[in-house]
Amino acid sequence: MNRVTHFEIYTDDPEAVQPFYRDVFGWKFQKFEGGPIEYWLVTTGDDKEPGINGGLTRPREGQSPGTLNTIAVSSLDQSIKKIEQAGGNICVPKMAIPKIGLLAYAQDPAGNVFGIIEPDTNVK
Repeated sequence: MNRVTHFEIYTDDPEAVQPFYRDVFGWKFQKFEGGPIEYWLVTTGDDKEPGINGGLTRPREGQSPGTLNTIAVSSLDQSIKKIEQAGGNICVPKMAIPKIGLLAYAQDPAGNVFGIIEPDTNVK
């Protein structure tokens, strides 16, 4: 079974909203260098406790502020094929994220957007 492993929060001013999440929830932010977009990694707690970590960035073109979940899959290409066969579509094509894996964004038949990621198993 594939699980949600990451969330992203989209905001027009990522640096301005960080104090809110830091003060309210105690989250930590670290700028991710070397990616295709300006991005902050969000640590929400100890990895030994239930929960997931995420990211904070600006909305992409045509996207509104909000939250998006990313689901880990063993094969991005197979998942893309299954999504399309089930009536969904790929709204952002497959891209490589250095030291992270292969990522794409999809829509279900109702228009809900989510990410799918094939983690890079060579990264330790």
